[in-house]
Amino acid sequence: MAEIEGIYTIWLREMKRFFRYRSRIVTSIVTPLLWLIIFGTGLGAAVRFGGVPGGYKAFIYPGIIGQTVLFTSIFSGVSVIIDRQYGFLKEILVAPISRESMVVGKALGISTASMIQAAILLVLSFIVGVTMSPICFAVSMVIALIISMGLGGLGLMIAAFTDSMEGFNLIMSFIVLPIFLLSGALFPITGLPAWLQGAVYINPLTYAVDALRFTILRNSVLPLEVNVAVISVFAVIAVLAAAFLFNRKEQSLM
Repeated sequence: MAEIEGIYTIWLREMKRFFRYRSRIVTSIVTPLLWLIIFGTGLGAAVRFGGVPGGYKAFIYPGIIGQTVLFTSIFSGVSVIIDRQYGFLKEILVAPISRESMVVGKALGISTASMIQAAILLVLSFIVGVTMSPICFAVSMVIALIISMGLGGLGLMIAAFTDSMEGFNLIMSFIVLPIFLLSGALFPITGLPAWLQGAVYINPLTYAVDALRFTILRNSVLPLEVNVAVISVFAVIAVLAAAFLFNRKEQSLM
C-alpha cells in the first residue's frame, strides 16, 4: 500500500508542476499546430501525396502527435535534475518506497502530461479533415500512454547520469531530432535504402507513429498488434532500466 501511495504522490506532484506552467502547455500545443499548418500545407502543396484521404497534411498528423509525445516525455526528465539540485530528491530517497516506485511515479506523471497534449491534438483533428470517432480516440490515447511511458523512461535514464540542465538539454537535442526524423512521421518508411530502413526499424517511435496512423487513417506498414507489442516491450524495458540505473547512480552519491 505504501508503494502505491508513493507512486500516487509523485505522480500528483508532477501534475501540479505541469499545470503550474501554463505557458509550457500552450507552447506544446501551438508548436505541433504550426508544423501541421505550415509544414503540412507548404510541403503538401509541392508534393503530390496519394493513398491517404486528406493528403500530406493528414498523413503527418499522427506523426505530429508522436512528436508532441516525444518532446514532452523526454524533456520532462529534466525534472529529476531540478529535484536533485534543490534537494527534493534526497527527501524522496529517504521515503519508505522503492526506487522502482519512484521511477514509475515519475514516468506516470510524464506520460499523463504527454497524454493531455495528445488528447488536445486529437480533438483538433478536424483541422486536417480527419474524423475522430470515440473508439479511435480511445485507442490513440492507449498508444500515446504506452509510448510516453517508454520515452519518459528513456529521459529518466539519461537524467540519472546528468548533473546539469545544460548537459541534459544538449544530450536530448542530439537524441530527440534523430528519433523524430527517423520515425516515419514526415515521410513513408517504405522504399527507403536498406541502411536507412535499419535505423527506422530500431526506432521505437516508428512503431507508435505507425500504430497511430493505422488507428486514425487506417493506413500503416505493420499490423497494429505488432506495433503495440513492440512499444509495450520498449516501455517495460525503459522503465526497468531507468529504475536500475537511477538506483545505482543515487547509491554511488550516498
